[in-house]
Amino acid sequence: MVSQKLNIVVSMSLRFMVLVWFFLFLGYGHTVYAQQKTVPEKKLDVQMSYAPLVKKTTPAVVNIYTQKLVVDRVSPFGGDAFFEQFFGDALPKQYRKRLEGSLGSGVIVRPNGLIVTNHHVIEQAQDIRVMLSDRREFSATVVLTDKRTDLAIIRLDNAPKILPYLKLANSESLEVGDLVMAIGNPFGVGQTVTTGVVSALARTGVGVADFRSFIQTDAAINPGNSGGALVNMQGELVGINTAIISRSGGSQGLGYAVPSDMVNVVIQAGATGQKLVRGWLGLVGQDVTYDTAQALGLDRTMGVLVEDMHPQSPFRQAGIEQGDVIVSAGGRRVDDFEVLRFAVGSKPVGGTIDIHIFRSGKMYKRSIPVIPAPETPPANEWEVGGRDNAIGRDTPFAGIVVRNINPAFADANYVNPMKQGVIILGVKQGSVAQRVGFESGDILHTINDQSITDVQTLQSVLNLSLRNWTLTLERGDQFIDVTLQ
Repeated sequence: MVSQKLNIVVSMSLRFMVLVWFFLFLGYGHTVYAQQKTVPEKKLDVQMSYAPLVKKTTPAVVNIYTQKLVVDRVSPFGGDAFFEQFFGDALPKQYRKRLEGSLGSGVIVRPNGLIVTNHHVIEQAQDIRVMLSDRREFSATVVLTDKRTDLAIIRLDNAPKILPYLKLANSESLEVGDLVMAIGNPFGVGQTVTTGVVSALARTGVGVADFRSFIQTDAAINPGNSGGALVNMQGELVGINTAIISRSGGSQGLGYAVPSDMVNVVIQAGATGQKLVRGWLGLVGQDVTYDTAQALGLDRTMGVLVEDMHPQSPFRQAGIEQGDVIVSAGGRRVDDFEVLRFAVGSKPVGGTIDIHIFRSGKMYKRSIPVIPAPETPPANEWEVGGRDNAIGRDTPFAGIVVRNINPAFADANYVNPMKQGVIILGVKQGSVAQRVGFESGDILHTINDQSITDVQTLQSVLNLSLRNWTLTLERGDQFIDVTLQ
């Protein structure tokens, strides 16, 4: 009996202890929950703001106003299509001059007033005015302009000794999803900031420049933002806002910026006064398609298949072979030829860039020297002219301007880097050569079965005073055989 009572007491005691611990646990949990839900006591407890970043970066972003002289042809018939068709060319041409204004943005990148903006913002401008964020205004002078990247460098006239400026970040460190802020002067309303994320990298399908590998962002970019800053959350410049894709003319979440690595190449040339040079590929390649990837044994569609290389190509020097697939460059995946060209072109000349290639089922790493396109042979530009006294008349070539093709010329003028020989730069108006039908861009290959390898060879052939000429020239993708008398 006593034992039974003892068991009952112990059982009740255990139950009591469990209840005590249960209520203590509830009380502790409630206390923690209450602490998480406490009323904010300080402003910082609820404030999440870009204001510190805005204060740090906006003083270095400027508004740019330009004026250029535009010459319009004035029709005496008021543009009437009927009269223009029958009489327009017969009447003296009349022209009207007018000043056309435009606006954009820019970024101070040196404390002495050096500013980077877009080429299209200051193109053909006769007058450039720059307004700082504190409303001070200065005139500016163009230092360097590069249509191929749509970038330009200008310098403030009579600038203060010290100005706020932005430091450049390494754009290769950007990742999709990173927060960014765009600063500019959209629609001329005044300096404005918008925020968003990096929505894509290495976009090459935007045809606003020759070197294309843009940062894509959904931060609102509108007309007037061109040349403005795209900054990261550390207040560093990661890109120059350049273009938008829009059906309405306003932002639709597809804005594009030139990465800071390419911007830096242009800035360095502008700051030092040196000629702008970029890394040279010296190769011909094609984007890898699904069928090509399957044939080569690649597990995905990516890379550039090397088809041919110039004898002086840095890729050839580094041991790259025909048939290799370049799959990455500078730490970035190579999806197409434009990405590869941009990766090399955005590296400082004199350095190196690491690439990965796929060859015979294996991956290899190579270090490629970054060198400018060679300027050999020299241009040796020459205008063919004058009467040939031996035959008593002008030769059919009189009036053409020619030069030697070298890698530097080919790279700057979208000519296949493997091309060699003599190219026609221009045809003099009203010349015999114009009447014969020569055109700018024609490449002379043979004249009377003599290979035209350089301008000196052409001069020797034209000094023969012949009456009949047979030649082969290249125009576009066609080879044309011509007989002239």
